[in-house]
Amino acid sequence: MSETGAAPRPAVTELRLSAFRGLCGTRLPLGPLTLLSGPSGSGKSTVLEAHTALARLAAGDTVHEVFDSAPGGSAACVPLTARPDGTGRRGFRLGCTVTGPAGQVHLDIAVQAEPQLRVVGERLVCGDRTLLTTALRDPGRRTVQAAWHTAGSNPVTRAPLPDDRLATALLPLRVAGTTEGQRQVLAAAEQTVLALRSVFRCDPRPERMRAAVAPGDALLRGCCDNLAAVLRRHRTGSAAAHAALLAAASAGWAGPDVRDLRAEGCEGAEGGLVRAVADRGRAGRTPLEWLADGELRYTALVLALLGGPDLLDSGPVGRVPDAGLPVLVLADGLDRGLDKRQTQALLALAGRVCAQGDLRLLGTLFDVSAARTVPGACVLRLGGARAARPDGSAAAPDGPACAEEYPAAEEAAARSGTPGG
Repeated sequence: MSETGAAPRPAVTELRLSAFRGLCGTRLPLGPLTLLSGPSGSGKSTVLEAHTALARLAAGDTVHEVFDSAPGGSAACVPLTARPDGTGRRGFRLGCTVTGPAGQVHLDIAVQAEPQLRVVGERLVCGDRTLLTTALRDPGRRTVQAAWHTAGSNPVTRAPLPDDRLATALLPLRVAGTTEGQRQVLAAAEQTVLALRSVFRCDPRPERMRAAVAPGDALLRGCCDNLAAVLRRHRTGSAAAHAALLAAASAGWAGPDVRDLRAEGCEGAEGGLVRAVADRGRAGRTPLEWLADGELRYTALVLALLGGPDLLDSGPVGRVPDAGLPVLVLADGLDRGLDKRQTQALLALAGRVCAQGDLRLLGTLFDVSAARTVPGACVLRLGGARAARPDGSAAAPDGPACAEEYPAAEEAAARSGTPGG
C-alpha cells in the first residue's frame, strides 16, 4: 500500500530468466527507472527480448508467433549448455513478478523448444498459495493439464488447456468467479496480464524519421518514423507539456535554443503530408530532417517520455482496457548515437517522468556513468562483474546480474518460482 492508502497500480517488479539464451539464474528487480549495463554479449538485449516475449504471450500470441520469429528461432532461445533429456527435449524458462492490488503475483513458465515448440509448464503463485499449475502429461496431445485454485466444493478445478498459449491469459475466459478462491485466481491473472501487456518498445530509426508522413498518423510508433504527425498533435495539447518538450530539446541539441517544434504541410508531390520543423529564433527555421542521427534519436526518446501513455502506439500487445495503468517503455541502446550531454539530459528527464508514476522505463546503456546522478535509477550490470558502489567498494554480484545502487536499487519484489511440469 502507498502512503495515501491507495493500492499500487499493477507493474512488473521482477524479471526472471531462469534459463533463456545466454542468461541462467538471473533475477532482475525492476523499478520505475531501471537501466541495464554490461559488455557486448552480456545479455542486455536478451532481457528486453524476454520481457517482450512475456508481454506478447500475455496478449494472446502463441509460442510460435512469439519465438519462431525470434533471432535464430525458438532453438536459439535455449541456453547453449542445455542438454536434451532422454526423449530429446530441450527448452527454456522465463518468469516475472507483478505487484498490484492482488499483492505480489509470481508467474513462471517452461517452454519446450525441441522437438516441438510448446509450453510444458506454468505456475501462478500469490503469497504462499499456488493458484495455477500446468504440466505436459501426454506428449502426443497438444494440450497441458491445468489445475487452478477454486476453494469451493472442489478445492481444485482441472481441465486441459492448449499447449501453445499462456494459460494465465486464458483463465479469465475459464473461471466463473463464483467462489472466493476463483475470485483470487481471476484477480491475480488479470493483474499479471494487464501489467505485462502495458509495454511500448521504443527504438527510434533516424533513417526512417526524415520522410514526410500523413498528419493523422498521430500515435508514436516504436521506430518513431511518424515523429512529425505526433509533434503536430502534441503541440495542440497541453501548453506546459509542449514547453517541457522545447526545454528538453534545447538541452540536447547543439546551437541555439528551440523556440518551437511543429509540423508543416508539404507542397508538390508530397502534398497532404507533413514534415517536422523547429523554430530556433535568430537561427530561423530548421527542418528536423537536417538534424544529426543522435539529435533525432534524442528528440524521439524525449517525445516518448513526455507524450505519456496516450501518445504511444503500443499495438495489440499494449492495448489494455484500463488507461490508468503505467506503461513500461523498453529502449534498447538508450544512449546509442548520443553524446554524454544528451545522455545526461535524457536520463535526468526519465528520472523526473518515471517518478510521477504514469511511465516506467527499462533501458540498456553503453556508458553507465551518466546514470550516477539520476535520483531513483536502479542500475543493473550484467555479465557477472562486480559492481562499484558510489564509495568505490565492490557490491557482491547476485548471479549474472547485480545492482550498482547509485543512488539506490529497488529491492527484488519476491522470490523466484519454478513452473510446474
